[in-house]
Parts: sequence; C-alpha cells; structure tokens
Amino acid sequence: MVSLLFELSEEEKKGYTLPKLQVPKREIHNIIPDKYLRKQPARLPQLSENEIIRHFIALSTMNHHVDKGFYPLGSCTMKYNPKINEDIANNSCFKDLHPMQSARLTQGALALMHELSECLCEISGMKAVTLQPAAGAHGELVGLMLIRAYHENSGNPRRNILIPDSAHGTNPASVTISGYQAIKIKSNDKGLVDVDDLKKYLDENTAALMLTNPNTLGLFETQLKQINKLVNEAGALLYMDGANLNALLGIVRPGEVGVDVLHFNLHKTFASPHGGGGPGAGPVGVSEKLIDFLPIPRVTKKEKQYLLDYNCPKSIGRVHSFYGNFGVMVRAYVYFRMLGRKGLKRVSENAIINANYLMKLLENLFHLPYPGPAMHEFVLSGSRQKEQGVTTADMAKRLLDFGFHAPTIYFPLIVREAMMIEPTETESKRTLDQFAECLIQIANEIDNNPDLVKNAPHTTPVSRLDEARAVKQPDIRFDFDR
Repeated sequence: MVSLLFELSEEEKKGYTLPKLQVPKREIHNIIPDKYLRKQPARLPQLSENEIIRHFIALSTMNHHVDKGFYPLGSCTMKYNPKINEDIANNSCFKDLHPMQSARLTQGALALMHELSECLCEISGMKAVTLQPAAGAHGELVGLMLIRAYHENSGNPRRNILIPDSAHGTNPASVTISGYQAIKIKSNDKGLVDVDDLKKYLDENTAALMLTNPNTLGLFETQLKQINKLVNEAGALLYMDGANLNALLGIVRPGEVGVDVLHFNLHKTFASPHGGGGPGAGPVGVSEKLIDFLPIPRVTKKEKQYLLDYNCPKSIGRVHSFYGNFGVMVRAYVYFRMLGRKGLKRVSENAIINANYLMKLLENLFHLPYPGPAMHEFVLSGSRQKEQGVTTADMAKRLLDFGFHAPTIYFPLIVREAMMIEPTETESKRTLDQFAECLIQIANEIDNNPDLVKNAPHTTPVSRLDEARAVKQPDIRFDFDR
C-alpha cells in the first residue's frame, strides 16, 4: 500500500523555495484583516519534491484509466483520447482567454465555437446547435426545456414524455426535473420499441418521445420512420438521446429521419477525457421549428465578424454561465478537424466491427438475450453463471485481476445480470482477443473453482469492499490524532 502524504511528512522538509517576503511582518495586519490570518500554521504535509512526485506516480498506477488499459464501459464510450487535443486545448491562446473579454478581442474563440456548431450540424443533420449545456444530462434537460417552450408557444404545453424501457437512466430523471410526467414504453422481443405499446400512449398530452438510438441494448431502432410518423401525427416531437452517437457518425444523420432534438456528448463521441467528474459538454441540436427557442447568447457571423446575439425574444434564456465548457469544445473541434467526414465515418465503422467481433467471441459462453446484429455495444447476461452461484458483480471483480476495467453491469434493467460491453473503435484486435480470453477463463473458473471468482479481486491494491458500509459510513478525512 502507498502511505499517505501525512504519514510520510517530516518536519522542516520542503519541496519549494519562496522569495523573501517583501512586506514587513509588522505591516501584514494593516494589509490583511486579522480575521483572515491564521492563528496556527496550516497542518500540511512536509516532503521533498521527489517524494511528492513519487507518491502521486505510485497512486496513478493504482488507478485504472484509458491510457493504462481497456475500459469497456458500455454506454459511456470510454475511448482513447488523442493527445493532440490536449496540446491544442492547453495553448495559451485558448487557455488564458477570459469569458468577460469582448467579442472584438475573442474572434478566434468565437470562430471556433461557430465552426464547431456547423460541424455538429453537418454530422447530425440538425439545423442549429447550442454549445452551452455542460454534460449529457444537462443537455437532456435543455432539450426538454426547448420542447416545453415550443408547445407553450403553440398554446398547449402538454404533460407527458414517453420513454422506452431500454432508455438511459438519466432520461426519466430529466423528464421529472423539467416538470413532465415520464411514461414507460415496452420493448418487443427483439429489444426494439414496441410500436403497439407506443400507440397506446401517444395522444394530445404527449409532448415528445425520448428515444435512445442505438438503444442501450446496442440495437438500432429499425422502425424509426414509422415511429417518427406516429409521433408527428400526435403533434409531439421526437427527442433523440445522442449518448450512443459513436455508432452513427457519417452513417446516419438523425435530423434527416425526423429528429427534432438531439443532444451530443462531446466528452464521449468527440474524444475529450471522460470520467473523474468532468468537465463535459452536452450541446443540443434542433430542427428548424425549435431554433427560436435556443439559449442565449448565440454565436453568429455577420460580415466576417463573429458576434454574441442576445436579441432572441423566444429564447429559453441562459442555461450555463457564459458560453459553456470551452476547453471541451476546443478538444472536440480538433477531433473534427483531424478526422474529417471520412475519418468520422471510419470511427463508427470500426466501433461497430469491434463490438460485433467481441460479441461473437463470447456469445456461446454467456446468454445473449438480443442477438443483434449489434451497433457499437452489446449486452450479455450472466444468468447462466448466476445459476451456478456466481453473480455478474463477481465476474466484474475478477476481471480486475487481469488488468481490465469491468464493463457496465446490471444495466439496462430489462436484462437480468446484464453486462453491457462497448469496446470502442480505438481498441485493437489483440486487446479484444485478450479481453475475450479473460472472460472465457472466468467462465471456466466458475465451472471448476467458483470461490476463486466469488472472492475476487485478488491482485488489486484494495480487495473487495463492503459497498453498503462505504456509502453509510464513509471515512475520507485524515485523523491527525490517531
């Protein structure tokens, strides 16, 4: 185990050298009020520079991350992020900008935002985009606010949002926060929207259908045109959750098949670092009928000048301080410009090939409730292994012993003992083969020595935790006196 910095600390050690204080100590009280001055020195660890560096390097090797190994987290698109994105985003011309600077002094940043919006419209077929939302769930909320504004402008805000049972978990939460009522639509035996069930709930109170496509089973909604026709006939709008857009780039443009609202996850599909709490970006694209309601300010171009337009009387207003998470926009913009339309299409083609290849390697050992063909991800069930007393959670823990992060487990909820696996386009055939071999070995261990799996992990810095106790009794503060 790696010791804590406080345990390594020794008096009088320093990893820094500060210049001499220019202000006489006796004058400090005249400059800084007493209430802001410490009565006792801060209890900070004291170490040399190389000890600090080695400590954090050691911690980093204990973590799992995309740069270290395969991260097949279904629905989260944990792809490898090209480092050129980071280099450009860290350029002082972007990094040192302040959002309070005038449009005259930030033409480059506004140009980037304007061009990124155009790129997102081009790849999706949507007519306009707002870059303000800070993440996917925030994008969902903004999309629903736009839907409400549209219906209110038409004289009837309506009450209900229809959501398939294979939807992302954030969808019903966003619906509730936005003031609508979520109504669940069943999936059919193929894992797609049950159109007959959809027809039961489509009426004059339906504001929108909130559709994830490809859905969380990794399946493309092949009935999309029929679904869109039914939604339109009811006077409702079609919302598409774009969390799985990594499967559609250059292949399907949602705006061309009737989607009215689409949120993007720049931190998933367009290669920004994903995880650790952020930052993210969840731009929202809209069809022609919703443009007037987009958040302000909007970045516009007039006579070769980029402007911030606040003159939008039907706008839902601001949804983020300033203009959104600009650093994530820079990374996404670089990704677009490096790959272009053909490169983005290859991204999706390779993601689809990887998912189907891996699915075929594993389908005989694990139950495959919806055979596909898959798009960018697929869902296995550990129900066979559960009958032998080993859960999907046990297998996920055992995978850690092989240096792989576990896939998403127990989601979607409509699959028992679910394992949701998304290999992404950035993984090689060798990595996929190794991952499959590990799962095959785990399946064999369950047949011959199930306790080995049930007590995993065995090689990680921390063994299996009491997760219920960790939630109820977290111990995250260092006690100086113990």
